[in-house]
Amino acid sequence: MPSIGHVLQTLIDSSDLFIDAMLLTLQLTVVSILVGIVIGLFFALLKISNIKPLEWISDTYVYLIRGTPLIVQIFILYFGISGIFLIPDFWAAALALAFHNGAYIAEIFRGTIQSVDKGQMEAGRSLGMSKALTMRRIILPQAFRRSLPPLGNQFIIGLKDSSLAAFISMNELFNVATTLGSNNFDEMTYLLIVAFYYLVLVAILTLIVRAIEKKLAVSDR
Repeated sequence: MPSIGHVLQTLIDSSDLFIDAMLLTLQLTVVSILVGIVIGLFFALLKISNIKPLEWISDTYVYLIRGTPLIVQIFILYFGISGIFLIPDFWAAALALAFHNGAYIAEIFRGTIQSVDKGQMEAGRSLGMSKALTMRRIILPQAFRRSLPPLGNQFIIGLKDSSLAAFISMNELFNVATTLGSNNFDEMTYLLIVAFYYLVLVAILTLIVRAIEKKLAVSDR
């Protein structure tokens, strides 16, 4: 087990590489979550559409994504699509993470949309709004507020899942740590360092989510 002094010194010496990797990890996570939110909302709306074929499409997507490992999805997207046209490793990982997160986000949105009182839809329709307009202006804003805590958790899960992008040679945090560890025959030191960076990122994201929750809570008063 490396000493604390050695770990701290290595942390300082390798900070440039890890900061670049951290920024790439954040970029990958943000892009995948934002795209995942769009995908998740789309399939959540299919699920609650009361049109059986659309519900089946949503159920099939959620089942396939939640039933297979993320690393398999990344490999299928990266190596499968690359056989047709070249796709950069960043977008292969980002899209795989987005489709993966989207399945869980779809269930989050489905639950929060259905938790909004049905009278809200009836009230909107009685005011002359269409079903789509009522959904956009009345139901979805309430559902989004309710979905923020689980979405925050999914954001953190997505951040940690991004480490699997190392298996397609992306220079994100985990790949940098394992590469430096192998080159310097000091794997444990670099694993401790990468764990520190992930803890810092999770702490920052947790504070951001809590701040947004408080702001929305104040606006509801």
